[in-house]
Amino acid sequence: MGILRAISARLAQDWLLLGLIAVFPVMLWAVPRPPAALFGLVDWKTVAALAGLMVLSRGLEVSGLIDRSGRWIIGQIGSLRGLAFALVVFAAALSAVVTNDVALFVTVPLTVGLARMVDLPLGRLVIFQALAVNAGSALSPVGNPQNLFLWQTSGVGFGQFTLAMMPIAATMMALLLALIPFGFGKGRLAVLETTGPLPLQRGLMVTALATYPLFLVAVNAELAVPSALAVIAVFVLCFRSVLRGVDWPLLLVFVLMFINLGLLGQMPGAADVVAAWTEGQGAVYALGAGLSQIMSNVPAAIFLAQFTDDWRALAWGINVGGFGLAIGSLANLIALRLSGKPGLWREFHLWSLAMLLGSFAVGAGLLALG
Repeated sequence: MGILRAISARLAQDWLLLGLIAVFPVMLWAVPRPPAALFGLVDWKTVAALAGLMVLSRGLEVSGLIDRSGRWIIGQIGSLRGLAFALVVFAAALSAVVTNDVALFVTVPLTVGLARMVDLPLGRLVIFQALAVNAGSALSPVGNPQNLFLWQTSGVGFGQFTLAMMPIAATMMALLLALIPFGFGKGRLAVLETTGPLPLQRGLMVTALATYPLFLVAVNAELAVPSALAVIAVFVLCFRSVLRGVDWPLLLVFVLMFINLGLLGQMPGAADVVAAWTEGQGAVYALGAGLSQIMSNVPAAIFLAQFTDDWRALAWGINVGGFGLAIGSLANLIALRLSGKPGLWREFHLWSLAMLLGSFAVGAGLLALG
């Protein structure tokens, strides 16, 4: 799993990191700013919260707890359709707690392992898991990077953000579950003989489980930076090997996103143009979903947040925008890479575009109703 994680993360993010590095001098030439001003463009609370969550999520993954839980759930299923339901619900629920990419790093390799012993439609199962983490992570402030950023900038509490996201997250999840009977038959599965689970590291498991809620409380209390430093210090002292598996370059991606998109928003005339496109929550919602299809939902959230205070409409649109084209969410690219199955792009877009159209329509209706 560690090798798959490293390969998929690098392939999915290298192009983005290199692109951000290449664009930076161009943006700085177009909008000259001193270093202190560039530093101020970065939302360090979001970066710190993301760093802490990455460390704790990696700790839970390495401890073996998530792997064993997933294997137990899957082991109770007898039919292909039931397995699809279980994998989708498990991936969605997991993504709301330990972020969408970590959920994929657990569930997709697990499914690949099962497919070696049982005749499974591996590609389609992975596609549905990618859609599941997009839907499930939408519910939680810590489910995905765009929610984490919007939660930090909105100024609302954890519970208030979750309640605001519940209608659109429930919509997306209901639509996805409704699609499962169209994608998977009722055929029975042969007896599953799974490979051995990851060894359970009890000390790491207890530390990560105990620290996770404390960290969320601290972030909610505007203490993201000191609490993230405290989490990293604990792992440096007690579980240093876990830190080597954390995707640290992702933090650089976020820092460059904040700087480049902040400079873009300060270009002459940019504010007036975007402001004209974001008048009313319906426009914010539509622009968030549409722009995600061009630049992915995380940078779209960072860019559009400069021009609107309607964080709920923006969060709804950005999360719906994770469906549609594969670039809408980095989680889509990670899932397709993790599967190791070539030729999934066409089928992925058939299901993902259906989810985009259905979710967008229902979401627009719910926003109109208030």
